[in-house]
Amino acid sequence: MDFLLNKFDESWDTPTNLDEKMKDLKRKQAELNALKGDTKSRTTAELHPRKKLKKEVELWLENVERINGEIQDLEQKIGENSFASRGFLKGNVLKKIQEVDELYQRGKFPNSLVVDNPGWIGQALSTTTLFGGAAKTCMEEIWACLMDNDIQKIGVWGMGGIGKTTIMKLVHNQLLRETERFDIVIWITVSKEMNIIKLQNRIARAMKVSLDEDEDETIRAGMIYEMLARKGKYVLILDDLWDKLSLEEVGIPEPSNGSKLVVTTRLLDVCHYLNCREVRVPTLSNPDAWSLFLKKVGEDVSNHPNLLPIMESVAKECGGLPLAIVTIASSMKGVRDVHAWRDALHELKRNGETVKKMEEKVFQQLQFSYDRLRDEELKNCFLCCALFPEDWEIETDELIHLWIVEGHIKEMDSMQQEIDKGRTILDELKSSCLIENGYKGGGRVKLHDVLRDMALRITSVRPRFLVKAGMELNRLPDVGDWNEDLEKASLMWNGQLQIPSRMPPPKCPKLTTLLLSGCNLESIPECFFEQMHGLKILDLSWNSIKSLPNSICNLETLTTLLLGWCEQLEKVPSFSKLQALKKLDLSRTTIKHIPHGMERLVNLKYLDLSNTQITEVPSFSKLQALKKLDLRRTTIKHIPHGMERLVNLKYLDLSNTQITEMADGILAKLTSLQHLAAYEADSGHKFFVRGEEIGGLRKLELFEGCLLDWNEWNSCAQGLHARAIWPHQYIIYVGHQFKWNDYFGDSKKVIEFRGCDMICTIGIKILSDVEVLNIRECSVDLCEEESLFSWFIPMPHNNFSSLSRIDIHGCENIKKLFSSNWVLHNLQNLNTLGVGLCWDMEEIIASESEVEGAGNGVAIKLTFPRLKKLELWDLPKLKSICGANGVMVCDSIELIEISDCPELKRIPLHLPLQDDGQPSPPSSLRRIQANTKWWESVEWDHPHAKSLLEPYFHKLELIVACS
Repeated sequence: MDFLLNKFDESWDTPTNLDEKMKDLKRKQAELNALKGDTKSRTTAELHPRKKLKKEVELWLENVERINGEIQDLEQKIGENSFASRGFLKGNVLKKIQEVDELYQRGKFPNSLVVDNPGWIGQALSTTTLFGGAAKTCMEEIWACLMDNDIQKIGVWGMGGIGKTTIMKLVHNQLLRETERFDIVIWITVSKEMNIIKLQNRIARAMKVSLDEDEDETIRAGMIYEMLARKGKYVLILDDLWDKLSLEEVGIPEPSNGSKLVVTTRLLDVCHYLNCREVRVPTLSNPDAWSLFLKKVGEDVSNHPNLLPIMESVAKECGGLPLAIVTIASSMKGVRDVHAWRDALHELKRNGETVKKMEEKVFQQLQFSYDRLRDEELKNCFLCCALFPEDWEIETDELIHLWIVEGHIKEMDSMQQEIDKGRTILDELKSSCLIENGYKGGGRVKLHDVLRDMALRITSVRPRFLVKAGMELNRLPDVGDWNEDLEKASLMWNGQLQIPSRMPPPKCPKLTTLLLSGCNLESIPECFFEQMHGLKILDLSWNSIKSLPNSICNLETLTTLLLGWCEQLEKVPSFSKLQALKKLDLSRTTIKHIPHGMERLVNLKYLDLSNTQITEVPSFSKLQALKKLDLRRTTIKHIPHGMERLVNLKYLDLSNTQITEMADGILAKLTSLQHLAAYEADSGHKFFVRGEEIGGLRKLELFEGCLLDWNEWNSCAQGLHARAIWPHQYIIYVGHQFKWNDYFGDSKKVIEFRGCDMICTIGIKILSDVEVLNIRECSVDLCEEESLFSWFIPMPHNNFSSLSRIDIHGCENIKKLFSSNWVLHNLQNLNTLGVGLCWDMEEIIASESEVEGAGNGVAIKLTFPRLKKLELWDLPKLKSICGANGVMVCDSIELIEISDCPELKRIPLHLPLQDDGQPSPPSSLRRIQANTKWWESVEWDHPHAKSLLEPYFHKLELIVACS
């Protein structure tokens, strides 16, 4: 057998054999991924209510994703090594071939992929606390109807803002526990601007299927009918239904056999039309209304006895409407002046006297909170939210950028300051209860539909808005809707909008903002913009236009022109007259030449040409107002002439271009620069910047780029060390073997040294807030007993409090990685530690007698509270992870991978003790991966450790193949 292994190794050591085996691996990987695709198709077909995926299927899918990532990393390693040295990666490729083979065999699931899941019948919704005895009584009445087999349809009705949705969300979540009574609970938000197609789509999505947009409505209705019929006993909740609805046209069956339909609506007629059991949501009683008001206005105000009589009168003016109480009380939070409260009461009474209808009174009550916003800019920011479609989850970044271009956020020295100002405005609007967090979370907000109606009511007078966003329009509103006093118009996200070629140009001399993004426009009539001389903001992004009409040429007041993601746009007219233009976005268009006359845009501050086919740009010497320049993924090869004169430039992105060099001194002159990205990720081009120039950019907030060598890093680090404010985001590569990586996840502060000689004579200065630190293919000049990281000096602080990931690959002359004391002070937030291909490595954490608690046979506990992954591979001399007495306390560990570490005989993992004194694996542990021979020989500190950990072991073997 040894003879066969030796012969195999001899034939394998050639790079040609490696290439052949890599082809074999890629072929097997493709087969595995094809099987994964088939498995996912099967899961889609088999997953129904009361069913869930088998654990073994979940784990198999996770393992396929994992091995795909590992193969990608392996390809990268092979590509980075020299032609002659690639053969050393033989074992890695063979291991992966075996793993793929094993996964492929395990993935042939002969039986069903799912098992019964009686605990799931729907997705829980975020809720707020129900307030008031009347609301609780109403909820109990709704629940009694749902439990009554003789009642199939329930209509919950009441005025806007009274709490219908809040009550039904609580009912919905309570229904999810009724797994014996119902098979699925479906929640659909309908909204005023809904149509049959959109409603069908939402019902289908809720059932995890999709419908063909081009299919006939009647056929789609049949599909919906069949889907719901197959679900068994369902509860379908249609929230905020504004009009009479034909169930047949949508495809909703008449509920039977225990199924239920629940609608919430402001209109009793809707309940009558659907023949529902009516449940009216009442207003709050006076005591409950007063309690809610006191809670929202805050103790610091309610504790003033002289204010209480006036506050009671203000609360009474809210008429028991929860939305009005919350909004008005929030707007008066912190107000202790009796005169201000008297004025507020007067305003509410005066408005109330002039309106008769209850809905009108609601608007007046809510508008009171709008009127109390501290200034006009804050009011304008709120009104801008109404430009988006109803129930739209508005991305906060998009909203803030709209406020900026609208001029509601004044220009500041720093882009971050402008964003911070936007966040402050968002918080103010939230605290006034005028906007709320989106259901999806993650940086989104939305308007309550009643508040959006109020905003549109305000903007129907002054400032005048025309908002038809997200309404599935197929043609532009008639000329009669475009009034001469119109200031803003939004028709965004009407997916099939057309502008009639013979339509007279809208006469809107006061129109400043026109939003037409996401309308799939194919053409715009030549004369369309002729009567819009005051236009400042024009958003045509995400459309199918191939050219722009010539009437754009005369928009001399235009400050913002957005054409991003118009992927068919090839031709634009002359921009020579658009000298007021400050922001121009041409990203992801197919234009090949810079627009004529752009050199005259002396006020231009933002220019995005990324992902275009532009190869050359004219001189930028006159564009001295330019503050943002984005040339990502263009094919330009040279720095634009005159760029050194752009002393106001704050944002510069040259990443993924074909630029290979920048003349010395250009960056140093861009003293206003805040954002700099200059790297090449997709080809062999190397674009290095000078470390001294980067360190000298005192306003730099974001930097992504490459430094040539160790000396350049020292110059950069020295300059950064002298700064009062550091970049809040950076990805810095040091070394001539630079290769861009994309596996940093959400990390915003990354440093990688690759292919450079690290001479440790006076210490290595590293930014102390670094999150990811990579050292690859470096030769390190260390003394015999020195650990590598003992030379790393965090600046300006004395530890690395944010360091979450360390990767050390292919480095020479490193025997010890850390000292014990260094670990205790710097690795408390470490999440991942990976060390591989370091031929001289003997210890990961060096033994140190001076560590507190060392000696006398007492184990040294080295705590890693957040460590999830420990990966060690191809370390032929590694004998110890943390010394004979060291123990690693890793209560968060998920993966331990040990590969080709033949001298490593002990894993010092601390096993927590149970109440009976017996050890147990860390609760987070999911996998220990190693080859069987090593696993059988490795030592553990506790005699029962191996048997306890056996279920987590996954073998990783070398295949002997003779061919």
